[in-house]
Order: sequence, then structure tokens, then C-alpha cells
Amino acid sequence: MRVFEPVFKLFEGWIDPFKPREDYEPPNRFLGYVWHYVSQVKWAFLALLIYGFLNAIVEAVVFSYVGQLVDLLTQFEANGRQASGWSGLLDDFGSRLLFMLFIVTLLRAVVVTFGALIEEQVIVPGFFMMMRWQSHKHVIGQSLSFFQNDLAGRISQKVFQSGMATGDMMISLLQVIWFVVIYAVTTAGLLFSLDWQLGVVISLWIAAFYAIARYFIPRVRDHARHSAETASGVSGRMVDSYSNIQTIKLHGEKEQDAFLLEAMRKHQQAIFPFTRTLTAMRVSLTVVNGIVISVIAYIAIDLWLSAQSTLGSVAFVLALVLRLQLLSGRLLGNLNGFFRNVGVTQNTMDLVARPHGIQDADNAEEMKFLGGEVEFQKVSFHYDKDGGVIDELDLKIRPGEKVGIVGPSGAGKTTLLHLLMRFYDPEQGKVLIDGQDIALVKQASLRKHFSFVQQDVQLFHRSVFENIAHGMGEASSDVAVGDVMEKCIKAAKQANAHEFIMELEDNKGNKGYDVQVGERGVKLSGGQRQRIAIARALFRDAPILILDEATSQLDSGVEEAIQENLTNLMAGKTVLVVAHRLSTIARLDRLIVMDNGKIVDQGSHEELIENGGLYASLWKTQSDISSTT
Repeated sequence: MRVFEPVFKLFEGWIDPFKPREDYEPPNRFLGYVWHYVSQVKWAFLALLIYGFLNAIVEAVVFSYVGQLVDLLTQFEANGRQASGWSGLLDDFGSRLLFMLFIVTLLRAVVVTFGALIEEQVIVPGFFMMMRWQSHKHVIGQSLSFFQNDLAGRISQKVFQSGMATGDMMISLLQVIWFVVIYAVTTAGLLFSLDWQLGVVISLWIAAFYAIARYFIPRVRDHARHSAETASGVSGRMVDSYSNIQTIKLHGEKEQDAFLLEAMRKHQQAIFPFTRTLTAMRVSLTVVNGIVISVIAYIAIDLWLSAQSTLGSVAFVLALVLRLQLLSGRLLGNLNGFFRNVGVTQNTMDLVARPHGIQDADNAEEMKFLGGEVEFQKVSFHYDKDGGVIDELDLKIRPGEKVGIVGPSGAGKTTLLHLLMRFYDPEQGKVLIDGQDIALVKQASLRKHFSFVQQDVQLFHRSVFENIAHGMGEASSDVAVGDVMEKCIKAAKQANAHEFIMELEDNKGNKGYDVQVGERGVKLSGGQRQRIAIARALFRDAPILILDEATSQLDSGVEEAIQENLTNLMAGKTVLVVAHRLSTIARLDRLIVMDNGKIVDQGSHEELIENGGLYASLWKTQSDISSTT
């Protein structure tokens, strides 16, 4: 294998699957979708097309040698030269036999090697991965609602299978289907050269095969697409089950089994019409093949009996037709796979090629941070619901001002924060930062100015270090040293997390900041995850700080221990804090009271208590609860 490594590496380097593009969105039309990716490496598929053509010609020629050898040996015997052995045979037909040997052993090997290198070293590792990467790059740019409305497992499966399905479809088309088409046409030409009757029969066979394919193929494609959709539903529900295994263990598996069983039965019902169609197609083609082979065999033997052809011609015709019959079965199998992949590709296209819900404007510019003034102008947003979430809201926050947002559940507090970070676009009105409409600046340049801590902490299945330093270009598992590590430890200490981090150890022997936290941080407690998230915000140190129930999972002792560091974190920043625990925001510059998507009151803690409105009522309720515990 090492001898061939230079050749392997030469072909493996022909496609850079991770080459950056300005636009990753493919067309949402099947042919346009496929061509969007294929055209980027069209030379590779052109090479596969050439291989399919050459391989078919070589295969047909090799099978023609069966008849030629029979005729040569018959003539050799008729001339009484059999006793002369190999020397006599080589004297009479040496050049022809040598040419046959060259085709069978050397040329055929070169052609097959070329095809194998293109498929296995270029298309499979290069094209497959290119489609997966580009599909991911487009999907990851989708809006928050895109991911909230679908199962993560279903999305990931479609992204991953995009390259394999499309690549296998193209390989089947250019390497197998194209090969059989060329072989069939070549066979028809060779048989016509022997006798017009043989040519007519094989032409009728090609026409019958085309008619069968034309009838069944659209049905196979439609059933395959539906089958792929139901399969992704099964995968999505499986991932949903595994991601919530603790809840399933607690509440029992019966209900979840029923949930998954429903999807599996639906998938099974989608498979039945698909497989019935495939069976009918196989039976139809087998019947036609049997008739054609029988008729051609009869004609070939009849021509020999009437001395219009040689015994070698009969052998050649039968060998060629039997090979064509075997290839038609292979073609059928590949057509099944081809249209399965067509269905999967179409199903994947429906998700991957969906336009982004939140897009940068055509003339979007980099956001210029000028101090952190935030303004909402007549903003309304409803999540496609009839009831109001935010209605014609006006709010202006001065640069460096610390603002608390309070109100009952469903008042629109978190929605307001999501609109500010442009996770959603308002239905009407504008959101401005330093006088710039955030809909007119690039999303990446907008969000890099935010540090965000939320109640539902989102951690990656990576090391503690990578979770805290996430978003920094130099932060990776192999660069956990120097300034970045020092900054990470400092942030963890400020978040009162360093001590528990140093005590961590996972099942692979990693300790401290190298410990893997598990999917969504499942190996950590809620309070530990919250402190990791706060450390991440401290590490990021962005000029606009957003805290959405950031300390809700911390006990009062831990909260008090990090409160001073949070105060230090807020220094010089524009801060928006959502909290149900009003004591955590009472000292902020201004409090905004929301109810039913509107601002119903605002002012300092003292002013709001004096006003005796909703805030005063909420404060009294919490104070009464605290005094009784």
C-alpha cells in the first residue's frame, strides 16, 4: 500500500472540500440543486463519464474475444496444426493473441484503476465532504425558529446524508447506468454487423427496457422520496429520545416507545409501496430478458445451421447477450439505488436549500460600535401567533446604562432580548444600536458585541476550557496555554467556578479544564453549568451584556459570591438584565416593567415601589415569600 501512497495522495488532493465560498445557499430545484454542487468539481464527474464509456467499450471487446478465440482454434484445428502446439498457434496467430492479451490484462486494468481512483480517492472523500460542509454552512446560518421547529437529529441526518446520497446518485448515473447504456449500444452495433435480425431483436430489447424504466422510474422516485422523509422522522425521534434519556428513565419508556413506534410504523408503511414497485419492475425485466435471450439464441443457431455464421459467432453472440442480461440486472439494482438516492437528495434539498429566514441586507455593512445606545422604535412581534407578544414598543437605553426588565411570564421580556440580537426580525418597527438599524448591518458584526447568559445554559460536548473560551479564534483543545488559558482561569474564578472545575475528572482521565462536560453539559449540575456560562460571558467581555435569568439556578450563597464580579463585569457596558428574582436587579440604573408585550412602568427600584404598580406588587409577593422561608 505504501508504494501507491503518492498516487493516492495526488488524487485525494484534487478537491478541497472546505474551500470558502461567498454564498452557500443552493437552488431549491432538483437539477439546479445537484448542478450547484457537481459544477464545482465537474472535471471529476467528466472523468467518471469518460471512464464509464471506456470501460463499456473494453468490456464489449473482451466478450467479443470469446467468439474470436473459438473461430481461431476451429481454423487452427481445420488446418491440421493442432499437433504443432503453442509454437504453431503463436506462429499463425501470435500478433492477434498478443493484442487480445494486452487489452485483457493491461488496458482493462488501467481503465479500471483510473475509475477506482476517481471514485474512491476523489469523489467519495472530496465531493461527499464538500456537500456536507457546504450544507452545514448554509443550515447553521438559519434563523432560531428554523431549529426550534424541527428535531436536531433530523436536521443533522439530512445534512450528513446530503453528500453521500448525491454522490452515490452521480456515481450510479455516470459509472453504472452510463456504462450499461454504452455497452448496450455497442452490443447492438456488434450484433447488427453479424446479422440484421440480431440487431433488430437487441434494439427491441433496449426499447422494452426503456418502456419499463419510463413506467416504473417516476413511481420509484416518488416512493423513495416519501420513504426518505419518514426515515428522517425515525432518526429525529431516536435522537430526541437519547437526548432526553433522564426524563425517559424517570417517567418510564412506554410512552416514548409508542412515540418512536408510531414513526417506525409510518416508515414501514411508506416502504411497502416502494418495495412493491421495485419487485414489479424486477419481474417485468426478467420476463423480457428471458424472451430476448431465447429469441437471439434461436436466431444465432439458425444462422449457424444455414452456414451463414461460424461457431465462434454463435459463442460470441450468446456470451455478449448473456453478459448484457447480467448487466441489465445490475442496472436494475443500480436504478433502485439511484432512485433511492434521488428521493433522499430531493428530501434533503427540501431542508438544506431552504432560504435563510434571517438574512443580511444586500448592502449590509459592518456594525460600528459607538458607545452602546439601544433603541426600540414602535417594535411589534408575535411569533406567528394571533395574540400579542410585543406591540408597538418604544424603549431607549443610554450608552453604559444598566437596565433591568421585569414582568410576569409571557410579558415579552426574553423576546425583546432576542429581537435585539436579531434572532428574529420585528414585524414592524426598528431596533437601533448607536443609531444603526441592526437589520442593515452584518449579523456576525452585530452579535460579536454581545455577551449573553441565559437560564437554559447551552454547553458543547467539549472540554470546560473550550466551552468558556468558545468564540475566540485561538481557543481550541490544542492551544489551551498562555494568555488564553490565563484569561479563561480568571473568568472562571470571577464566576466562582474555578474551584469545582479543578475537582472535575471524566472517565477518560481528563482533569480540570480538560474535562469533557457531556452533551449539553449533562455531567455538570445546573448551578455548575450556569457558572460556566457566566465565565464564558466574563471571558468574552463584549460591550453589551445581556443576562436572561443568569443566576436563576444558583443558590443565594453562590449568587452573592459572584454578584460583585458581575457588577465589575457590567462596568462600562450597556446592560440588559431579565430576572424574576427582583433582588438581583434592584440596584440597576433603571427598571423596565413589561406586561402583555408593552412597557407599563419604568424607573428606579424606589420610584417603582412608590408608584405602587405591578412592580410593587411583584416585590411584595417575593418579600412575603422570603420572610416565611
